[in-house]
Amino acid sequence: MNANATISQNPLLKGAGLPPFTEVKPEQVVPAFQQLLAELDAELATIETNVQPTWSGLVEPLDKLTERLSWSWGIVNHLMGVKNSPELREAFEAVQPEVVQFITKLGQSQPVYNAFKALRSSDAWNSLEPAQQRIVEAAIRDAELSGVGLQGEARERFNAIQMELAELSTKFSNHVLDATKAFSLTLTNKEEIDGLPQSLLSLAAQAARAAGEENATPENGPWRITLDFPSYGPFMQHSTRRDLREKLYKAFISRAASGDLDNNPLINRILELRQELAGLLGFENFAELSLASKMAPNVKAVEALLEELRRVSYDAAVKDLEALKAFALSKGAKEAEDLKHWDISFWAERQREEKFAFTAEELRPYFPLPQVLNGLFGLVKRLFGVNVTSADGQAPVWHEDVRYFQIADETGAPIAYFYLDPYSRPAEKRGGAWMDVCIHRGKTSENGATSIRLPVAYLVCNQTPPIDGKPSLMTFNEVETLFHEFGHGLQHMLTKVDYTGAAGINNIEWDAVELPSQFMENWCYERPTLFGMAKHYETGEPLPEHYYHKLIAARNYMSGSGMLRQLHFSIVDLELHSRYRSGGDETPADVRHRIAKTTTVLPPLPEDAFLCAFGHIFGGGYAAGYYSYKWAEVLSADAFAAFEEAGLENEEAIKTTGRRYRDTVLALGGSRHPMEVFKTFRGREPSTTPLLRHNGLAATAR
Repeated sequence: MNANATISQNPLLKGAGLPPFTEVKPEQVVPAFQQLLAELDAELATIETNVQPTWSGLVEPLDKLTERLSWSWGIVNHLMGVKNSPELREAFEAVQPEVVQFITKLGQSQPVYNAFKALRSSDAWNSLEPAQQRIVEAAIRDAELSGVGLQGEARERFNAIQMELAELSTKFSNHVLDATKAFSLTLTNKEEIDGLPQSLLSLAAQAARAAGEENATPENGPWRITLDFPSYGPFMQHSTRRDLREKLYKAFISRAASGDLDNNPLINRILELRQELAGLLGFENFAELSLASKMAPNVKAVEALLEELRRVSYDAAVKDLEALKAFALSKGAKEAEDLKHWDISFWAERQREEKFAFTAEELRPYFPLPQVLNGLFGLVKRLFGVNVTSADGQAPVWHEDVRYFQIADETGAPIAYFYLDPYSRPAEKRGGAWMDVCIHRGKTSENGATSIRLPVAYLVCNQTPPIDGKPSLMTFNEVETLFHEFGHGLQHMLTKVDYTGAAGINNIEWDAVELPSQFMENWCYERPTLFGMAKHYETGEPLPEHYYHKLIAARNYMSGSGMLRQLHFSIVDLELHSRYRSGGDETPADVRHRIAKTTTVLPPLPEDAFLCAFGHIFGGGYAAGYYSYKWAEVLSADAFAAFEEAGLENEEAIKTTGRRYRDTVLALGGSRHPMEVFKTFRGREPSTTPLLRHNGLAATAR
């Protein structure tokens, strides 16, 4: 077979439709991108020569070009997160620089930029819809932030920085993945597993079997504990062995901080390059550059919100720790006077169990994944009038556990699809949970006929897999995570915008993106939703009433500490990207320890290298944007308050408010500014009051 025949059959070059996951192999990545980038390069040259400052002469051909790139690159990126392997990494690293180079070239195209500006100042401008105008405005802004205005050496330097930053960010994430994978604790005797719940023993025995101990059982071990969260989290909460908790905690906080996987030099370099990049574009610092395309007007406004929340949550967190010490003391714990970091989860869990008389583990049997999905789908039908049904088998998948679903409107017509990859697979899948775009909604024209391409989403979680013949039994926290990601998915899937550039989550300011996801979490505590899904997986009996009251009571348990933790991350991130300068008196770790004085109640240990695993800001898109979680939570809490005000027990009012939310927050996507979208839904600007009230912190606000 000749090389051309092989390339023309390369599944990564299909360029449209559902990704052919079963056919994609790492060795196809390099040839696919060599061919694709050469074709796109030629296409870009043609566009630049024939560019017209009109919608059909500029935006449409550009859309076609970027769609082809994002279709192929999206598959490779997605597989890096869910099916990582040495072969795929190698292929990814071989083509990433060329992809970045092409994206940079496109972003800096002078003819394209000039055409966008000409379109904005032309007579045709006023005949464009608001969504189209927002797309053009964003294209002009993005070109300016991509260095379109730079010449000569400055442009070359800018491009070299972009290239290096992309490589550093991939390297950073790989180091965290490898460091997480490299550590494990194998326990062999009963004393070492004292206090551990059955679900963790099953998971640990399964991990031991996977590592070659074929006779490992939950009853007799050996048990393999890892730094992967479904293993690490429950161990820290339940193990009575303080020495082992200390060992595991210290391994966790020092991930990717030494040896071949040390991320410290990468952090220094990333911060240095980001600062230089901002300077080239005329910004004081990287935080200002980051905010230029966000909803928050400036660094001061972000700091003001974070400080308002910090004051309230710091006082609450101090009380949380005092209460925890008193509780440990009442139980005769020797360490009560001097609680260490590895004691907090353990004692917090004991106090929560006693205070609310239930354990996170006890609830698992009531939340098997299939039922939780039924509850979630029932809720979206109630609120938004859409039907979710299984479409398994209609799309190729990357792993046998992946499911595929359809969403249909009131008339039964399909409006969107999504994949769900629910379980943790530490060997090949990165931790955390996320929603990503597989296919964007948009108008497509083929041979003069126009049709609407339906959106498809990826929803990825890392919950406990089914073990020993039982379904995946979820902790309540995992239930909230699933609802959260589904909220992102809904904004992508229920969009009514037909211009891809502003459909779904496209063109939504980054700090407003968490609104629909955090909004969905509130429903996990709403009575009909909770009882709609919480049934015992063996007996089918509903969750006993007393658990419901305890869940509600426990919702704000240590919420001051929880909020303070998020604020600690946000303030460190903002400081590193605004005031910090490399080569000064402080290292990034020093900055973090300084900020910890007012944002932690138990200061981090000297060896705590949390920044080395802070993938959100060094490996993902949250640089100078981690505050977005809190910024958007103000919006989401206020959005949920609209349902509370309408009356959660009033089905008609819920339906009406739900449709209004669907028609604004979920439907308008990036076609209007998020503040305008929010005001259209709520009738006013957002307020912090509902957020503090939902967190039980309203009383401490002053």
